[in-house]
Amino acid sequence: MSSAFPVICILHSLIATTSGALMMFHRKEIYTFTHGNETAAKLMGSTPQDQLLIRTSDSFSGLLLFAIGLLIFMVSFIKDREFQYFFAKGCALLHVFMALWRVNFERRVEVLAWDWLRLTAGDILLGLSWVLFLVCSWREKYD
Repeated sequence: MSSAFPVICILHSLIATTSGALMMFHRKEIYTFTHGNETAAKLMGSTPQDQLLIRTSDSFSGLLLFAIGLLIFMVSFIKDREFQYFFAKGCALLHVFMALWRVNFERRVEVLAWDWLRLTAGDILLGLSWVLFLVCSWREKYD
């Protein structure tokens, strides 16, 4: 039984729960850190209604990401090899689709013009971690 699956799951869980918590509670600081002051001001909204809508949206997105992180943490304890393969394939595919989304749509958003490249590279690296698990498991199975 490969010990890589729980390690990869816990790594992804830490990334998701941390990102979700930061999105919910430290939105302004994260925008400033990742985009700079000028872009952060644009992303925060210009009217009180826009600001409330964006704050609510970010909070729910952060909550969803936090819940996904907890779910991935729980999945890390499953010992069924077939489920691990299925889950890893699904996660790799999800990261590929996320990278495609960023390339096709997020790069068109003027405010995020240069941010999409960094985020796409992150999606590809996270997807490759699942592919690495699948390759190592496959080699372990047939060696």
